[in-house]
Amino acid sequence: MKDRTQELRSAKDSDDEEEVVHVDGDHFMDEFFEQVEEIRGCIEKLSEDVEQVKKQHSAILAAPNPDEKTKQELEDLTADIKKTANKVRSKLKAIEQSIEQEEGLNRSSADLRIRKTQHSTLSRKFVEVMTEYNATQSKYRDRCKDRIQRQLEITGRTTTNEELEDMLESGKLAIFTDDIKMDSQMTKQALNEIETRHNEIIKLETSIRELHDMFVDMAMLVESQTMWNELCPTPRKL
Repeated sequence: MKDRTQELRSAKDSDDEEEVVHVDGDHFMDEFFEQVEEIRGCIEKLSEDVEQVKKQHSAILAAPNPDEKTKQELEDLTADIKKTANKVRSKLKAIEQSIEQEEGLNRSSADLRIRKTQHSTLSRKFVEVMTEYNATQSKYRDRCKDRIQRQLEITGRTTTNEELEDMLESGKLAIFTDDIKMDSQMTKQALNEIETRHNEIIKLETSIRELHDMFVDMAMLVESQTMWNELCPTPRKL
């Protein structure tokens, strides 16, 4: 009778190897889903912070000279959003690179498709939140600019929108305020508010510049994903 001990041992060894690969794959996906939950939590925090920023904007605009506490809270929120957004971007980039590596090896699996879908969904949600944040900042800038224009009118100085925009871009507020006579309390209050709103715009534009490259990078990624999905839609199961 033929001795099949070696064959059985070899078969068992092969089965053990497959089992290890399967377990390792399960472990990898468990780690991946932990990452997904962490990223999702960060995006939810970003969304909440953006809503809080809107409230802070309203509070600051409601007061001619907002208190330092409120302004500091807004600065802290802005710093938190920047930190969280960069964290999300880094994690999404890492996932994107791992997906590209596997695709470069011509690997295709259910796990890879899941990871691509999750990455696409998270990227899209992230861009949606950051788009809302960008719109919030732009709206706040416009409202600050409107306040400056109204206060200049109070001092007797009329400016066009283009002139005011040029002044804001150059940062030379003194062009409009140096020759204004401080002949009344109303004029002094108007000039104080002009300076306050101008300082808010300067801080705001710094924040916008800091996040611009990241925002464009992620928006382009989502656009390319959308185009790819349109060109190569996932086949529906029959």
